[in-house]
Amino acid sequence: MISPPSTTTTKQAAPGAMAPPADFGRPLQGWRLRAYTIIFEADTRAGRLFDLSLMVAVLLSLLLVMLESVASFRLQHAAWLSWAEYAFTALFTLEYVLRLACVRRPLRYASSFFGIVDLLAVLPIYLAFFFPELYALVDIRVLRLLRVFRILKLNNYVTAYLGLGRALRASASKILVFLSAVLMIVLIMGTIMYVVEGPENGYTSIPVSVYWAISTVTTVGFGDITPKTDLGRAIASVMMLLGWGVLAVPTGIMTAEMAAQRISETPAPTTRTCHECLREGLQADSHFCRHCGAPLPEYQRD
Repeated sequence: MISPPSTTTTKQAAPGAMAPPADFGRPLQGWRLRAYTIIFEADTRAGRLFDLSLMVAVLLSLLLVMLESVASFRLQHAAWLSWAEYAFTALFTLEYVLRLACVRRPLRYASSFFGIVDLLAVLPIYLAFFFPELYALVDIRVLRLLRVFRILKLNNYVTAYLGLGRALRASASKILVFLSAVLMIVLIMGTIMYVVEGPENGYTSIPVSVYWAISTVTTVGFGDITPKTDLGRAIASVMMLLGWGVLAVPTGIMTAEMAAQRISETPAPTTRTCHECLREGLQADSHFCRHCGAPLPEYQRD
């Protein structure tokens, strides 16, 4: 039997979470509910302040890592750079622990996209004590800036981001077939150029000739290898013209898929969350959770 939800406005866990189990447990209450509202709910004033502060901390920590990579700056300010990094690591660790503590299904959050990103934001520092070369991986914190879409309530951008992902998944098989055809073309043309030009003109092997074919058909044209014979130049001209089609085909595939997504477009999601299953993205005018069927409290905005 589903326990009645709290009357406090809620938000969501990470999008795309797995379907909840049949037993949801007791509803959130007390300090965990208050912490959950602040940490996870970007539609509230406290939630926006918390997340914007987090964004500032992430940007400052990234700036710190970049400054530390400058040898002259690192030598002059090594002491305070180290203390600042420890402070940021402690802050992000505390925030991660609070996120796990204020949800009823911590493992579900820990295995979600943002849960993994939050863990990777602090893990390199601890691993750096044993493997110092891993310190540079703290730049992965930049992924946490993806939360800005929810923090600033840029629902149109969130919808476009999700639509692009769906279009990429729907186009994957077509693009894979196209890339396979391109691969066959560059293998054949590279082999032909190896025969036509030969090692004396820089085409010393088939792999080198295939490299030339790839750089030509993609219209990059580094110029380190160029055909010298008339026949080779004619083949190169065909490859260059073919390159325009190579660029256009995947673009057309993606455009068609995005147009199809737009036809079946659903209303933009919010950061509204169900207290029972912790799924987010519920519509503002919904009265029941579309995932578990639990009644939802009134959705309030400020």
